[in-house]
Amino acid sequence: MTLRIRKAALAVSVAALFGLTGLTACSSDGGGGGSRTTASPPVMLGVLAAEVKDPPSDTSVDAGFARDMQAHHAQAVAMSFTIRDLTGDESVRMLAYDIATTQQNQIGQMTGWLDMWGLTQTTTRPPMEWMSPAGMAAMGGHAMTPGATVPGPSATSGPDVPQMPGMATKAQLDRLAALRGVEAEVLFLQLMITHHQAGAAMAQDAVDHARSQVVRDLAKGMVNGQNAEIAQMRGWLALRGA
Repeated sequence: MTLRIRKAALAVSVAALFGLTGLTACSSDGGGGGSRTTASPPVMLGVLAAEVKDPPSDTSVDAGFARDMQAHHAQAVAMSFTIRDLTGDESVRMLAYDIATTQQNQIGQMTGWLDMWGLTQTTTRPPMEWMSPAGMAAMGGHAMTPGATVPGPSATSGPDVPQMPGMATKAQLDRLAALRGVEAEVLFLQLMITHHQAGAAMAQDAVDHARSQVVRDLAKGMVNGQNAEIAQMRGWLALRGA
């Protein structure tokens, strides 16, 4: 094993210990797509060490999921911080906090995977290219038009062009920032439900097709957590007459 790989393994092993602790602490009710892992830290670190020796490829489902879900999560985190400043409703604020902290934790884990695998954090390949046809079909109305070019994070695009399926457009985010109170809550819940639906479909495709056990485990936690939150948010919309 080279020095670079040994150092990468050590860094990710330490990060994994903190990541596992963070997930347990912040996912008491499955919030934010948090993953409850039943494996002990030594077992998980053994899996990670094995993957340093035989990492997923640059074009693998594992790498594609880690890259795209980071971007997908980043918008959910940003929307969560936005709504916390627009409403005094403590239930909505707590949900937003849970989404932000859990998904930021998961971003850190996925960043660590890519570093451990010796892969770049970004790619010039189109978003969602790693997903199976069945996975894209499961996204339903959240999928992009087949063959359409999806702009990357730094690309210049129109206000009504989402970066990825399920993500809010710039126009929608601008509208959210301009609202207050119940109106802001309703739009936030509507946008986050759509966001979670697409995110859960992405995660399920990783559960079904990723090679790495740690990827499949985290993705499964995302599916469970985000589906639970979708049900919760739909109930809150109904209470608000939306």
